[in-house]
Amino acid sequence: MNSLHLASIRLRVAGLARSVDFYASKLGFVVLAQTTTHAELATEKNSASILVLDEDRAAPAAPRDAAGLFHAALLFPSRAALGGWLRVAADRGVEFDGFSDHGVSEAIYFSDPDGNGLEFYSDRARETWPFSAGGEVAMVTQPLNLPSLLAEAKPAPDAPLAGATWGHLHLRVTDLARSEKFYRDNLGVTLTQGSYPGARFLAADGYHHHLGLNSWGHPRAPQPPAALGLAEAVFARSGAEEKTQRDPDGIALRLTRL
Repeated sequence: MNSLHLASIRLRVAGLARSVDFYASKLGFVVLAQTTTHAELATEKNSASILVLDEDRAAPAAPRDAAGLFHAALLFPSRAALGGWLRVAADRGVEFDGFSDHGVSEAIYFSDPDGNGLEFYSDRARETWPFSAGGEVAMVTQPLNLPSLLAEAKPAPDAPLAGATWGHLHLRVTDLARSEKFYRDNLGVTLTQGSYPGARFLAADGYHHHLGLNSWGHPRAPQPPAALGLAEAVFARSGAEEKTQRDPDGIALRLTRL
């Protein structure tokens, strides 16, 4: 049993109807509960909520040089499931930002209507992951073989996200060393790759990463507390005491017991 899991994320959005339409109608999330300003979504019926959307029409956009969400990454149970979702999403008009092969995984990138980054991906078998001579995971960024992915696709238009869960969270931070220490201390993660330019990746249980940190673009300001974007990340950890705190850049982190 894994000791750490990204259980859910909460996003502050400018328009709830627009966001729900995107996440449910285009991506395939299931709405479990909704009011005029709040929605809770899951990847399939009868499963737990993993995405919370809160509308705040007065919330400003975060400054371009602020720390915050780089992307939230949804992990699919298989390559065939990811390819099937891609076919469905393309038919529904999702606009993609990029497609990458990271050696450990295959990933599809895009953004929601408020500019929140999203990655949908599937892992390769652990025995095939690349490692450096020093023992670090050697993740890379190469073009994704889309024809191969689509050839293996198993379309599931009625439940395109079945079996998917959050796999990792990737944040922009102002100080890599300071943020690494904070998350090591609070999530019990260790560094898995520190050689990627401007980024560090941390994980528990031998995973490639549950958390990515980067300083790309040289963010200089903390995340504004009431801006659009990531409002809270919830990690479940074995033996954790329930608590809510903010990381060195003001990003809200809640720990729950796994």
